[in-house]
Amino acid sequence: MVTLSVRSGQRVQMIDITQQVQDALRDMGVNEGICAVYVPHTTAGVTINEGADPAVCQDIMAHFSEQVPHRGNYRHYEGNSDAHIKVVSVGSSETIVIQGGQLRLGTWQRIFFCEFDGPRTRSVWVKAVGVASARE
Repeated sequence: MVTLSVRSGQRVQMIDITQQVQDALRDMGVNEGICAVYVPHTTAGVTINEGADPAVCQDIMAHFSEQVPHRGNYRHYEGNSDAHIKVVSVGSSETIVIQGGQLRLGTWQRIFFCEFDGPRTRSVWVKAVGVASARE
């Protein structure tokens, strides 16, 4: 398993971690199989979505802010109830097929770390399972 460190600069933010995950996969040496990406936090998550147009991430975060505002009628006393609720929608993990040592994402797809209670430094766990590359 490889642990990535991701630093957010805003309270809510989507950060493209696709290349970091691909680099971790290379380091693990798995050529064919699956890759699990897991965020071990209750106020941050991970998702796969379009990465070609940055407006997509902006629209997603704006929608979350409208649907689940930062300041609401919440009982949780830490002031981050909205972050916990948003993670329920996004989720904490993604599974990606590995083929030829590469993540098999769609043409426009990227892997995004989703911060809902930043700025913070967070961990992302990456684990690949499958057949290792042939060593020469």
